[in-house]
Amino acid sequence: MSKGVIKRALLSVSDKSGLAELGAALAARGVELVSTGGTAKALRDAGLAVKDVSDLTGFPEMMDGRVKTLHPTVHGGLLALRDNPEHVAAMQAHGIGGIDLVVVNLYPFEATVAKGADRAEVIENIDIGGPSMVRSAAKNHGFVTILTDPADYATLVEEMDANGGATTQGFRTRMAGKAYARTAAYDSAIASWFAFGDPEGELAPFPDTLPIALKRADTLRYGENPHQQAAIYVPQVSGTAGVPQASQLQGKELSYNNLNDADAALELAAEFAGQEPAVVIVKHANPCGVAQGGSLLAAWEAALACDSVSAFGGIVAVNTELDAATAEAISAIFTEVVIAPSVSAEAREIFARKKNLRLLECGALPNPRRPGLALKTIAGGVLIQSRDNGAIGPDDLKVVTKRAPTTQELKDCLFAWTVARHVKSNAIVYAKDGATAGIGAGQMNRRDSARIAAIKAQEAAETHGWAAPRTVGSAVASDAFFPFADGLISAAEAGATAVIQPGGSIRDDEVIAAADAAGLAMVFTGMRHFRH
Repeated sequence: MSKGVIKRALLSVSDKSGLAELGAALAARGVELVSTGGTAKALRDAGLAVKDVSDLTGFPEMMDGRVKTLHPTVHGGLLALRDNPEHVAAMQAHGIGGIDLVVVNLYPFEATVAKGADRAEVIENIDIGGPSMVRSAAKNHGFVTILTDPADYATLVEEMDANGGATTQGFRTRMAGKAYARTAAYDSAIASWFAFGDPEGELAPFPDTLPIALKRADTLRYGENPHQQAAIYVPQVSGTAGVPQASQLQGKELSYNNLNDADAALELAAEFAGQEPAVVIVKHANPCGVAQGGSLLAAWEAALACDSVSAFGGIVAVNTELDAATAEAISAIFTEVVIAPSVSAEAREIFARKKNLRLLECGALPNPRRPGLALKTIAGGVLIQSRDNGAIGPDDLKVVTKRAPTTQELKDCLFAWTVARHVKSNAIVYAKDGATAGIGAGQMNRRDSARIAAIKAQEAAETHGWAAPRTVGSAVASDAFFPFADGLISAAEAGATAVIQPGGSIRDDEVIAAADAAGLAMVFTGMRHFRH
């Protein structure tokens, strides 16, 4: 038998987009159509002649459609090697006709989970016959063509027209690989639901086998550096929306670094959801200026003043609708990406003057306290941990110094702590009146982070002509405990009057004594926020 010639097609699809057109194209080329249930009805409604699978198997569809294609007549027609005499003889002996094309897309399991369906409906949308046919057809791709994506229908017809009603080996091989990727992702989505979403399951944070189902959303121009390749993948089962799901309103395509930095900015902006206007400026995945204010413009001006040098070419995220006045101010400096829950029409017009600026509208902000897993690859494995969604409030703080913080100092402590959890370790953040005064990130020791943050604050004061840097009278947050008093002393020398830190060092007494000697108020959180 000739390889790839399509004489009989079996179609069984949940997603019926393009089905009638494909059926008509196949019928016009002399292909016999075999189908099941709703697919057969849709083809007949389009005026096409269709043979039921039950006509092939001699068995009716039964058990609410659960059993219809799981039959030797179907799988024999898919798996038979057409150039193997024994296989051909078996087909003839048992009245099995070859099936040359299988068009299947699976029950919408992922969409059913995403819409919050009850458990019974989720289970009912686990496809059994579909994946079985897909795998059989894909295994025998030397002879059988398998399609699992409506986007490939037009290419199939082009293949047939170019090859006398047949498909090429290359096309069949490519479609087989795509088919196995689909069934693998489908099974991963099901396994993930049983592991993490089944309300009747014994849910464990780290199952013995971790299934991950991802779909490529886009390829990127390059990775972190031009010599690296990159792509972005999103979960098969929709969940929290973030930068990949945002609408890009204008600007060049997003790069790997844009996506990484925009995510960092959005996650921090989300900490202030529902609060007074907040602006986050990020550079190389670290905040370089964060502020809240009575207006978004006031928040922007305060955030920019923290480190206007680093803000050049940065990423901006806000927690509320982006208005015209703030858009005008942001446009005054070079900015790579701006992301907001919504953007006013006037703001869009202003940003339109900056053709290369990427403007994103994300809708609802992600929940910073959501559960989930964080993954990091290492040579030979993958490190997995739960997301850092821990949080503390005023009632969780323990005053450890002779002096308790004032109301304003406590407010600034909590603001600085919120920012510090999003700064690379070792992290030191000074804050005053709802704005960062200086940020020290990613240093090998905490003292240097404290000093760098103070230096940035001093430079900001000189740039803006302030009488003193904003670290004077500020609160300072440390993402982990001070192992020695030197880091705290550096913060006191910069003018900080209040400190928030986890505590837990064997030298806590020494650090507390240094704080008392400097007249500082200090609170312990009991929670660390390393971010590597």
